[in-house]
Amino acid sequence: MIRIAIVDDHAIVRAGLRQFFADHDDLDVVAEAANGRQALDLVRDGGIDVLVMDLSMGEQGGVEALVAIRARAPELPVLIFSALPEAHYATALLQQGASGYLGKDCDPEHIVSAIRTVSRGRKYISPSVAELLADTLAGGGSLEKPPHQNLSQRELQVFLRLAAGEAVGNIAEHMSLSIKTVSTYRARIMEKLGLASNSDLTYYALKNGLIQ
Repeated sequence: MIRIAIVDDHAIVRAGLRQFFADHDDLDVVAEAANGRQALDLVRDGGIDVLVMDLSMGEQGGVEALVAIRARAPELPVLIFSALPEAHYATALLQQGASGYLGKDCDPEHIVSAIRTVSRGRKYISPSVAELLADTLAGGGSLEKPPHQNLSQRELQVFLRLAAGEAVGNIAEHMSLSIKTVSTYRARIMEKLGLASNSDLTYYALKNGLIQ
């Protein structure tokens, strides 16, 4: 039996996944969480074989949670299940330790296959993500690498919070950083993306499908 924890800020999504998984004899949903902080609590408690996690969540999103979970439980498979486009996130998150990435528009049976795959300690790579990875290894092929993919993990975390309208002081508190450190990250992000203001960050994030 594969013990699953579902992390999504929409109760209806969690309920739908729980009901769907109940039709499979080898899958058992043992825990749920609505944000990254709660997900980390579940990881601390243990008893989970696979974590299925969204990216866009309030309080703490999936990108930050993935970094924290990898630090605490590096062997726990984390399957990202998100409405955000694979092209912008999949390869970066796989490099950061995700076990797989699936869009919420996927065929339902694909997520079952993905959970079974990652529970065996393997990566789940969908055909579309495999193509993205191939392009990356080949130097990008015909696809130009977007500037945000040059951000470090911490810079990406700060960028997403700034783009969502969060104040520097709140970001510092949530990420256990000083305001000066967050401001330094902000300056680096602006330079790497060629932007001048927080409104530019928000527009860039919306344009590239990084926030909804």
